[in-house]
Amino acid sequence: MTTTTAADRRAHAKTQYNAFLAACPSQRLLARISGKWVALVLSALGSGPDCDGEPRPLRNSELARILAGVSPKMLSQTLRSLERDGLVTRTVTPTVPVTVSYELTDLGLSLHRTVRELKRWAEANRDAVTANQQRYDGA
Repeated sequence: MTTTTAADRRAHAKTQYNAFLAACPSQRLLARISGKWVALVLSALGSGPDCDGEPRPLRNSELARILAGVSPKMLSQTLRSLERDGLVTRTVTPTVPVTVSYELTDLGLSLHRTVRELKRWAEANRDAVTANQQRYDGA
């Protein structure tokens, strides 16, 4: 049996979750959370309908109104995957008709903060990026 030092164990642990390594499982997680609809759903759930407020539960129909262009199937798939990942909770209220709402978990809220900043960056810099693309394409 080989003896390992604390330094050896720390070095080994660093290689286990390094997204730059092809075998790292965090690459799959990055791929899952970097999708367009995931980012927008997290942003909407974390900020309410005006996308600048406090996090609150939203119904599927509210999310569909906020996220112009999302298909019902894509919204359902995205919400289901976020629920599976533990980023969103789904609450069913026994009313007529049944009310279903979605809310960020603590884990989802921690990711929302990052996604919200990415959304703000994209909104603030879209004209500069478009100008750079046009300059590049014209060269």
